[in-house]
Amino acid sequence: MAATSAAPAGARTGTPARRPGVVLAVILVTQLMVILDGTVVNIAMPKIQHALDFSPASLSWVQNAYALAFGGLLLLGARAGDLLGRRRVFITGVSVFSAASLLGGLAPSAELLLAARVLQGIGGAIAAPAALTLLMLTFREGPERLKALGLYSLVSSGGASVGLVLGGMLTDWVSWRWGLFINVPIGIGLVFAARQVLSETPPEKGKFDVAGALTSTLGITSVVFGFIRVAEVGWTSAEVLGAFAIGLVLLTSFVLIERRVSHPIVPLRLFGNADRVAAYVTMLLVVGTMFGMFFFLTQYLQGVLEFSPLKAGLAFLPLTGLLFTSSRIVPRLLGRIDGGRLMIAGSVLILVGMIWLTRLTEDSTYLGGVVGPLVLFGFGAGMLFIPTTGRALAGVQPQDAGAASGMLNVLQQVGGALGLGVLVTIFGTASRNSDAASRIPAERVREVLTDGVHAAFIGSAIYAALTLAVIVLGVRPWNRRGNPSPAVERIEEVPVEL
Repeated sequence: MAATSAAPAGARTGTPARRPGVVLAVILVTQLMVILDGTVVNIAMPKIQHALDFSPASLSWVQNAYALAFGGLLLLGARAGDLLGRRRVFITGVSVFSAASLLGGLAPSAELLLAARVLQGIGGAIAAPAALTLLMLTFREGPERLKALGLYSLVSSGGASVGLVLGGMLTDWVSWRWGLFINVPIGIGLVFAARQVLSETPPEKGKFDVAGALTSTLGITSVVFGFIRVAEVGWTSAEVLGAFAIGLVLLTSFVLIERRVSHPIVPLRLFGNADRVAAYVTMLLVVGTMFGMFFFLTQYLQGVLEFSPLKAGLAFLPLTGLLFTSSRIVPRLLGRIDGGRLMIAGSVLILVGMIWLTRLTEDSTYLGGVVGPLVLFGFGAGMLFIPTTGRALAGVQPQDAGAASGMLNVLQQVGGALGLGVLVTIFGTASRNSDAASRIPAERVREVLTDGVHAAFIGSAIYAALTLAVIVLGVRPWNRRGNPSPAVERIEEVPVEL
């Protein structure tokens, strides 16, 4: 891609001359690697469970450990780039991510794999914000930047589907471990290229809100841990009650910290706008619905329909293909159709798709029971994500722009982890109470799994219904008298991740 750009203001002398096309390639590959790793292991979950002896409930931590570390530390990672220099922070983040991938691929136990996934999330949280900022500094505002951001959005929205297919290929043809190993040579190449083509940015003065980052991340992790443990030990367990209590104390402490520090990681004034709060809650709920659907539909495809990992990965293509297609079309519609109405239409499609999935049985087929819901999900999510993003960023003051957009990415990761934690509780309870649970052997495993997945899909449908309710009550598109969505002119510049 031909482009020209001046060096960032204040870039240090002696840094290598930047070639914008190569810079863009480095940033896009980094974004793909970080986004892809959220789903590349998803298809491999049954293999990982068998290899490292995970329980059905604890298996969700393979996904959640990454999501919580990545989402919880994302804003702190962005602040690190401001204060320490974005090239240095970018290289550090990619290095941590690559080393953690190697550790995870070699992991001989469940505990070591989860530790590696946490480190991967930390590396991603450090690298991803610096990469996006370097893109903004490399390309001048105007057509150059719009083209670069369009490619960035393409990678962000398509990375999840690439991860599902790639994870299936590697798991089927080699080993689930290669879903992690593949990041190592890519990371080494990115570090080498970054040293050659990225210019350093001068560090700014300021402070890290470490206390805010830690209390929020650990608080949410404690709540998610409580939900997941409920699936195994029940609601009255001291361990579960303690986890919820600790989570509540930490999250309360986080709010108090953010009210008092001079440089809060999450400026609380962002929550003073009702439209923005509705958009944030919508994002939290809809991503929780979709993460749960990905996780449990993977279990169903491989455990009940007996798909291979590769076939299971390819099975999601109707959703991801339509999500990508509709996300290209929706920005063109927003000048003529109120975004709130698109949000309602999208959430209705997701709800109908989720209700449809609750009808799956042991005897259902892929074509008869799965393709239809995936098509509805693909169209619905594509109609929902972009106007939600636009509403979350509308009216944000320039000094809060980074925090506001960062909050969307945080909510996607946290919402997915929290939603999956709640649904794992429902899944575990239903599996234990299944009529077939007392007469497993092997020939009854499919029945128990189907019962658990059915209950989890009912929980996802409730999540989807709550999403629709939030949009109807919080966005109220009928009050806008047909006016275009706020920030329509900016929506095409907003990267949408899944």
